[in-house]
Amino acid sequence: MNIKRAAEMFDLTVDTLRYYERVGVIPPVSRNKSGYRDYGTSDLNWIYLAKNLRNAGLSIESLIEFATLAQLRESQNVEDSQKQILSDQLEELEEKLIEMNQVRDLLIYKINTYDEHIAKFKSGEMDSNNIEKLWERK
Repeated sequence: MNIKRAAEMFDLTVDTLRYYERVGVIPPVSRNKSGYRDYGTSDLNWIYLAKNLRNAGLSIESLIEFATLAQLRESQNVEDSQKQILSDQLEELEEKLIEMNQVRDLLIYKINTYDEHIAKFKSGEMDSNNIEKLWERK
């Protein structure tokens, strides 16, 4: 598969794919007889993984380390190191999900009680001295 099709497949730019390969986010892509990149399934898997890990917050440096380790494959330590990078990212993602769910719950609460709160402010039942403490809500 050529670079244009690979980029379209994952909604990335051709420049992004070239950058990922140049800095080592993905391993080097094989070239055809004409010198053009020829993306195979393994390459496409790397792009898919890199895109999703980036979207989850993994740094470019960590992705480079992960891809570099994949190319070494000389010892169990390499595989353990790669697995640790993924485990660390999963832990960070789990923490972010907890935070995002808390914000989501707050937004749902604010939307569901918005009209009621506005009505209380308009009626004088609630003012800046008599308001709920959002951090104490259950």
